[in-house]
Amino acid sequence: MASNSISSSHSSSSTWTSKQNKLFEKALAVYDDTPDRWQNVAREVGGKSAEEVQRHYEILIEDLKHIESGNVPFPNYRLIGRNCQGSGDAECSDEQEIAHNANGDRYSNFVKI
Repeated sequence: MASNSISSSHSSSSTWTSKQNKLFEKALAVYDDTPDRWQNVAREVGGKSAEEVQRHYEILIEDLKHIESGNVPFPNYRLIGRNCQGSGDAECSDEQEIAHNANGDRYSNFVKI
C-alpha cells in the first residue's frame, strides 16, 4: 500500500491506517474517472483531504512503476508455521500458511498481517 511506500524519497504528511487504505482502494474503484474523484475518495476514506488522497494515489502509482520495472526485489519469505482450522487433521482444506519476510513482517498466505 502507498503508506508504506518503497521509495525513501516519499514523505507523507499523514499516516494511513489499514482501514483507511482499504477504504481508499474501494473508493478508487467506485470513483474511477469521475469529475470530483478526489473529493469523493476523501469523503469515503474519512479524515483525509482531497489533496492527501490525490498524493496518496500518486505515491501508489510511483510504487507500482518501480515494482513493474523490476526495481523492487521479491520479498524473502520463510515459512514459520501452519494454522489448520477445521477438523484438526494435519491435512485440511482451510490451511493457512504463516510466513515472515526478511524484515520480520508477518504474512498469512503471503498477505501482510
